[in-house]
Amino acid sequence: MGISLINGMNACDDGVMTTPGMPLQAALIPNCTELEAHRAAYKRAKTEDAVFVCIARHGKGWKVELDAMASRKPHLPEQAMTVLKSAAEALVLDGTVAQANIGAEYISMWPIRTEERAREIAAAFHSALHGLQQLHIAVPRSCEKS
Repeated sequence: MGISLINGMNACDDGVMTTPGMPLQAALIPNCTELEAHRAAYKRAKTEDAVFVCIARHGKGWKVELDAMASRKPHLPEQAMTVLKSAAEALVLDGTVAQANIGAEYISMWPIRTEERAREIAAAFHSALHGLQQLHIAVPRSCEKS
């Protein structure tokens, strides 16, 4: 019960996590199948002002979840979300996932056959969302004409 161990270490221990707010490597994505683990990982993401990401057992497969609401950084504009939507559609079309929900604040995909594949997908989407968010912050918005 709780947060799964990776190589004998807790995925939410300070010694395992990367720099706060940075994308996580696949092996460090928390397994939040248990509600307590989900709460702890979400709280940590909020504390670090980071996009929340996790995997969880979902029936016979796995589910990937990301939630930008954990971060106080600005949400992405629709044109930036197009990249993530396109990637999720590709995963549905090739049969990797059966369902995907992509919105400005939340991403979920399921079922995924293996934990390893779920971690890989979660890490890729977490990195992309983080990168797009940083780009949105760094690049000034175009001036609108009155």
